[in-house]
Amino acid sequence: MKREPVLRVVGKMLIPYMLVFALYVQFHGDFGPGGGFQAGVISAAAVIFYAIIFGLPAARRVMPEALVEAMVAAGALLYIAVGFAGLLLGGNYLDYFVLDTDPVAGQHRGIFWVEVGVLVTVSGVMLKIFYMFAGRQRED
Repeated sequence: MKREPVLRVVGKMLIPYMLVFALYVQFHGDFGPGGGFQAGVISAAAVIFYAIIFGLPAARRVMPEALVEAMVAAGALLYIAVGFAGLLLGGNYLDYFVLDTDPVAGQHRGIFWVEVGVLVTVSGVMLKIFYMFAGRQRED
């Protein structure tokens, strides 16, 4: 792809907008379609698009495999931690209303952090799958 300057320039211009759109989908998930899963896939697609244009080694420099694997674990741990926070504050597992003095604010706070955990995990899993398939050597 080094001989495709138009594609490289358009990619550099488009990738930040893809990431901003992922954030929009993440934060708009409370009010309409969207949420952590969709935002995670969109953000992973931005990195995969980067890898297709600039090469897999460049993408691995931007998002190293160790970071991707940490994302998978960190997102799941965040999801679990929100559930246990509900237990520690006197509610049931993943009862969000106990996370704040105002039950509605607690619901919003709990859903927000669960969705952030989903975003991080989904993005990490998508990138890990891509790295595994893209890094395979072709056997003839």
